[in-house]
Amino acid sequence: MEYFAGIDLGTSSVRAVAVDPEGNAVSAGQCEYDIRKPALNRAEQDMEQLWEATVLAIRKMLAGKPELKEQIRGIGFSGQMHGLVMTDKDIRPLGNAIIWADQRSEEQIRHIYETVPEETFAKVFENRLSTGFLLPSLVWVREKEPARYEKIYKVMLPKDYIRYRICGELGTDASDACSTGMWDMKKRTWAFDILKKLDIPAEYLVESHESYEKAGTVTKECAEQTGLKEGTFVAFGGGDSLMMELGNGMIREGLMASTIGTACHLTCALNAPTYDPLLRTNTWCHGREDLWSIMGAHLSGGVALKWLKNNILGMESFDAMTALASEVPAGSEGLLFLPYLNGERTPHNDPNARAVYLGMTLRHDKRHMIRSTMEGIVYSMKESYAIFRSLGIRGDRIIAAGGGAKSPLFRQIQADMYDCPIYINQGKEQASIGAAMTAAVGSGYYKDYEEACARMVHLSPEVTEPIPENVKKYEEEFQRFKEIYFANKALF
Repeated sequence: MEYFAGIDLGTSSVRAVAVDPEGNAVSAGQCEYDIRKPALNRAEQDMEQLWEATVLAIRKMLAGKPELKEQIRGIGFSGQMHGLVMTDKDIRPLGNAIIWADQRSEEQIRHIYETVPEETFAKVFENRLSTGFLLPSLVWVREKEPARYEKIYKVMLPKDYIRYRICGELGTDASDACSTGMWDMKKRTWAFDILKKLDIPAEYLVESHESYEKAGTVTKECAEQTGLKEGTFVAFGGGDSLMMELGNGMIREGLMASTIGTACHLTCALNAPTYDPLLRTNTWCHGREDLWSIMGAHLSGGVALKWLKNNILGMESFDAMTALASEVPAGSEGLLFLPYLNGERTPHNDPNARAVYLGMTLRHDKRHMIRSTMEGIVYSMKESYAIFRSLGIRGDRIIAAGGGAKSPLFRQIQADMYDCPIYINQGKEQASIGAAMTAAVGSGYYKDYEEACARMVHLSPEVTEPIPENVKKYEEEFQRFKEIYFANKALF
């Protein structure tokens, strides 16, 4: 039997999963780590710590099925997007990575737009710059830490550094590089003309490929550290949201994924690089040359529930929280939660946005707080859904993904708010399966993604249907929800 490994480098943990050619996970290893917050508006991670965590996760995966070492045919990657890793000539990180959750570069975005007007920039990048993107973070380093900037040899994304440690070859892929702010979305290459105007040296950039292409093979040094077999095929892999789409079989128009993880996003596969002219959403390259994806990104997903559990309620588990929330009717009896604990991307792109509970009375208790927090997360995603529909993008199927897909209540809230049936994947490792799929296609085991998805993606027969009275209630409350941000923007 041959297997494929998907290494998913997330924000809070790395997970290494071995899957068979039918997409079944046969062994997995995971190792957690934290975000470093040296200041309120900063979010960093130590890439050496992430590499050590990756080594441990791979070793755990192999320990779960010792014969895997000889049977893994290829390895692919899924990685947290946007972040900046700077390396010197020895490919050693120059300090911590500045990751997607970082908010320090708001001023640098203004400086970028002073050089390249936002309208000109958008025609190439097809997105609005946000704090936490590689480009504004890099400009911040240039302006605030010139000594570190002058030592740069290459810049890359977090998963690209981890892959380098495995195969010894530098590079990136279109589905991840497109999220840096330095990308030409139609041409699927670096935006060299814009970078020249911004005085960003082209020599800093690594070569870009497609997700399924060969990045290299497992080196002897990596084999000794991880237990992987030297010479094993390594694919480039891709950004986590795009690998999640692959793992859900989203390789044609009309398929949407509603993903609730640490952050959350609504995505839809596209045959052309369609983008919102108001730049409220993101358009990314997908895992192959003829595919793109549109995404509404929301910075507070499961992290809002974790905050509520740990910092406010002191509860022991998410299951206990959702059990209490189930006792409250749809709409939380008038209590609304604006989930902007970490600023927001879609639709406001405002790092200064803040969270709000609105409408609290003596009648409300922790049950209402939990349910309204869950509802607020999905209300924010419903804003992306409304934008998609205004662009003529329709979903004939919505697949719930991420940790939120495990919760029947979360799935019901999504079905009711989107007024659409919600499907789930039988597998629980969509991003890792998508990453493994890039290796399965790249190594030639499957001829293309269509064949790979037909074999590796399996949706559950369980479908969550919308409840008509809840649909009506949520549509009414959604109108109130949309006003909370604008009513409080000046205060934020």
